[in-house]
Amino acid sequence: MTLVNKLVRNPGRELEWEVCERLADSRTWISRHVLAKQPPDSIILIDRWYPSDAAFRRIVPFAEILQLNIDRNVQVPDLHVGVVTHPEISWARAAARRRGLSSTVIHKLEEHVACTEAFEQAIADHGWVLCRNEGTIKEATMQVVSEIYGVLRGPVGEVRCAG
Repeated sequence: MTLVNKLVRNPGRELEWEVCERLADSRTWISRHVLAKQPPDSIILIDRWYPSDAAFRRIVPFAEILQLNIDRNVQVPDLHVGVVTHPEISWARAAARRRGLSSTVIHKLEEHVACTEAFEQAIADHGWVLCRNEGTIKEATMQVVSEIYGVLRGPVGEVRCAG
């Protein structure tokens, strides 16, 4: 967190790249020591994996961050679900929380809008699943469950068996 705070005070490519490397290293560790030990038929939900975190970077391009993680053998999910809320709604929700807007990275609505747009573009560019978070929890859950079943079924006509 010290490095992120330093980056916020003194934005620059070198510091941002160092943040990306540290995050990739921690994800490599998780991939090797946690994910590798899970049963093969497990469903593992991970928030802030490299695609969602990369949207918050402003200097290092998204594609470079994804490649960094791939180069470091960070586990690639079977299913990417990008959960996105309209920026104004998300901003208002954060402001209404007890701790308020406590981000060390985003300080203005305009920055939040830019990050949201970058993430939505990456989702579209990579063919990931976009889950809008303005509706009900039930709607979002049903969408994600449907996508999980799609992964389990595999390509049309193929049934994947776990184990």
